[in-house]
Amino acid sequence: MAKTTTDKKKTTAKKPAIKKTNASKNGSGKADEVTEIVDVKEAKAEYQKRRKSQIAAIKKLDKELLRKMLYQMVLGRVFEQKCAEMYRIGKIGGFCHLYIGQEAIAVGTQMLLEDRDYVITSYRDHVQAIVQGIEPEAVLAELYGKSGGNVGGKGGSMHMFSKEKNFFGGHGIVGGQIGVGTGMAFVQKYKETGGVTLCFFGKSAVNQGIFHESLNMAELWNLPIIFICENNRYGMGTSQERAMSISSIAKKAEGYAMEGEFVDGMDVMAVRDAAERAIKRAREESKPTLLEIRAYRFMGHSMSDPGKYRTTDEVKKYQERDPIELFKDSLKDAKVFTDKDFEEIYEQAKVKTQEAVDFAEESPLPDESELFTDVFA
Repeated sequence: MAKTTTDKKKTTAKKPAIKKTNASKNGSGKADEVTEIVDVKEAKAEYQKRRKSQIAAIKKLDKELLRKMLYQMVLGRVFEQKCAEMYRIGKIGGFCHLYIGQEAIAVGTQMLLEDRDYVITSYRDHVQAIVQGIEPEAVLAELYGKSGGNVGGKGGSMHMFSKEKNFFGGHGIVGGQIGVGTGMAFVQKYKETGGVTLCFFGKSAVNQGIFHESLNMAELWNLPIIFICENNRYGMGTSQERAMSISSIAKKAEGYAMEGEFVDGMDVMAVRDAAERAIKRAREESKPTLLEIRAYRFMGHSMSDPGKYRTTDEVKKYQERDPIELFKDSLKDAKVFTDKDFEEIYEQAKVKTQEAVDFAEESPLPDESELFTDVFA
């Protein structure tokens, strides 16, 4: 007998049980459904689990490299905190999207690159620009709109760029960089440079048509590109659960016969491990990869976002797995660094950030003659 309207409502209103899979076992190469940590207690347990895997990975790397990785993560954090401070007192205007909480993604991927490789990203780009080799002074001066900025003060927060460092943006249009990045990888293959392209984007870009068109072309043409979805769980103020029919972005690679992998973006060593495989595949086989690297932004979408769509408890839950604290604790347990080493690294980051502030303050505004240069109709 057919169900009544009331029965149907009861059926559809029932929430499905959370499916737990091994997708959170980082480095497995699987693209299964992703489940969320449900409370602080579980977050702490996951943190301890990650520490064990991190320590094992840390012991395989050179101490100097590990120091550089931690320094870049700490510098990114300190720099972005300073950007927030400068924005609040009016030194930085316009849009300003901070990377706090996502540092392990940039460091875990970009520090594997060679001089022939390319990077292109979205508007949350300050830290990625610094990791790529653009000096913090030039990045902050750009945020100030000063002539000493890396694009002369004309791009601002969302449009960092450096041809010399193979950093091609900084793009303000959601998903706009994905097609450009695919074209960059096509050029690398056509010219047989042996280079690869890292194309970063947020999870909301996955719902754009350009994402699907680009993945299809990249697989058809065997392009050396790694599509990296920095999934921080929110598209502005909209949660992933409200905007996507399936929770696993990595699974979408299957629709294009492409390799796809879910990665814990709070674990820099796991990010590096997955990126290493993807870069090797791109460089040696000229094959693309989709990486869903899930992190959590501790700040709002931008500096103008009060973040009222999420609770303080939710933010605290993820702060239990702060990527910098996790890495520090693992390095200490592995007896690579001491508390004194950490203090020195933080001090270096603070000094470098202050140098960036001083440079930005002293740098002049662009000359009026620059108003119409680099403008194309």
